[in-house]
Amino acid sequence: MKLLIASDIHGSAYYCGKLLEAYEREQADRLILLGDILYHGPRNELPEGYAPKEVIAMLNPLKRDILCVRGNCDAEVDQMVLEFPILADYGFLYERGRMIFLTHGHVFHEGNLPMLGKGDILLHGHTHVPVCREHEDYVYMNPGSVAIPKEGSEHSYMSYEDGVFLWKNLEGKIYKTYKLD
Repeated sequence: MKLLIASDIHGSAYYCGKLLEAYEREQADRLILLGDILYHGPRNELPEGYAPKEVIAMLNPLKRDILCVRGNCDAEVDQMVLEFPILADYGFLYERGRMIFLTHGHVFHEGNLPMLGKGDILLHGHTHVPVCREHEDYVYMNPGSVAIPKEGSEHSYMSYEDGVFLWKNLEGKIYKTYKLD
């Protein structure tokens, strides 16, 4: 199964469109969204193409393909217009004997870890900075931001297939790789 993993769309129809082009190009089976879907948040500038209603119309047709966790900018009112669940604070995937803990990153992060076993993966967005950092007992990964990248990073996402995580810009150029043992 191929996964496309993204975070922090923040209501940008322009960048959501780019993400969905990547989803189609990648021929992924599922789209995992790590929160902050519709609202830009009070600390961020408006992203290019800010149009939350358009983002709703773009994502709802994919409701059977999307797995999502709640971001700090997501609210109950957003759930009223989105046709896929968005209010879970975290989720789990299991791959090659490892748990992948999915969350947004504003509650669980490197400074406040969830219950992870040796070799598990903490996967979150929130910081808008792509990361792959190995710790003694776990690996921390972040796909960066689709719409509002920070610290000089590119508009980005990740893909996962056959034990390999790839970090890519929205044009599909790979710039980081991590292989599970």
